[in-house]
Amino acid sequence: MNLSEPSSIDPLIHNYFAGVQVSQMVIYFIILAVLLIFSAFASGSESAFFSIGPKEKEILRNEQAKSSKQVLKLLENPKELLAVLLITNNFVNVGIAIISSVLIEMMLGPANKGNETLRFLIEVIGITFTMLMLGEVIPKIYSSRNSVRTAKLMAFPISTFKSIPPISWLKNFLVHGTNLIQKNAKQRSVKITSDELEHALALTKEESTSEEEHKILEGIVKFGNTEACQVMRSRMDVVAIDENANYKELLELILDAGYSRVPVFNGSIDNVTGILYIKDLLPHLSKDESFKWQELTRKPFFIPENKKIDDLLKEFQEKKMHMAVVVDEYGGASGIVTLEDVLEEIVGDITDEFDEEEIAYTRISENTFLFEGRTTLVDFYKVTEMDGKNFEQNKGDSETLSGFLVEQAGRILKNNEYIIFDNVKMIVESSDKRRIKMIKVILLENQEEK
Repeated sequence: MNLSEPSSIDPLIHNYFAGVQVSQMVIYFIILAVLLIFSAFASGSESAFFSIGPKEKEILRNEQAKSSKQVLKLLENPKELLAVLLITNNFVNVGIAIISSVLIEMMLGPANKGNETLRFLIEVIGITFTMLMLGEVIPKIYSSRNSVRTAKLMAFPISTFKSIPPISWLKNFLVHGTNLIQKNAKQRSVKITSDELEHALALTKEESTSEEEHKILEGIVKFGNTEACQVMRSRMDVVAIDENANYKELLELILDAGYSRVPVFNGSIDNVTGILYIKDLLPHLSKDESFKWQELTRKPFFIPENKKIDDLLKEFQEKKMHMAVVVDEYGGASGIVTLEDVLEEIVGDITDEFDEEEIAYTRISENTFLFEGRTTLVDFYKVTEMDGKNFEQNKGDSETLSGFLVEQAGRILKNNEYIIFDNVKMIVESSDKRRIKMIKVILLENQEEK
């Protein structure tokens, strides 16, 4: 026998091993397909369960199906559910990566300079694209649109998987780990100032957010820094009644003013003795002038001028009251503040059918306004759309526009006199020896206009 001649057995051996390799590749492809299906179900389940809202939960509660009860039970512990889905998905994705590498090795052979580009295209682009599309994107889109159906379908498998080791061990470790991180995160909570929050709000303003919504958000940010004296109605504008007035005088004042609550004083507005609720008078409308209406007054609620309105809102809720009397450092009444005044700082002006439209200012041109001297600085900022930070830092004790001018000038300005502050020119249009009545405000755009 010539040893140099090929044996007839060699082709058989080669064909045998080639057949074995093909069989292995088929098995690997089947495993890869199964893993992709598992990945799709895990990703879809995550999207489905966490897309279920209150309405869907209510529907599930009314159903008697076992799958509906399992879905609700899983949603009772969302951390545990999310941990099971993430662990399962990661195990599956690792398996896909390993099986894919083995298949590429079997099809292309060992890595060399000749097939590096092809291997890169298949491994990085082909496999990644397949995993994203079939294992993530398509399942999540479908599940988000069919959340209840998908959740019911996957409720039993997930309930089974979460109790099988090692998934159950890893699930407990992950849940306990996140709880520990959350506790530490609460202890090391980041404190930010309202100015930083306001700046962040301005940066994140989107075109889809309406001007009204943005103003509400800004009102919420500034809410905690606003004091009662900034939103109160000053004593000059308060409608009140002397407790020595008779019943007829009281009814005339109520009809003329149209308010639901009226402060009651003794001698002067500085000595407020009670608050009269108009609804308490309804059973006594037919009484004569001698009726002792003073017995119906309720105890007044006094607050200091520097009371923060977020704290005031809480006290209004706790005491079930709608009006407070603002007092200065000497105990005299500075004005009144109502629940409506506080809420208007967030949602803007609240007007009912009994409110009269009072024109507190006139817009002469785009940058020119005519204000009453008694206009509060807060309202002035709102109308001119200013942040008012420089005004607030320099205003001292003044809360009105005329008060600010008097503080800055050191005296009551006469007609046509003006001051310029923070690119705002304020000209006195009308004044007397006691106060400034009307002020023209010009918003200067550049230094040349000064």
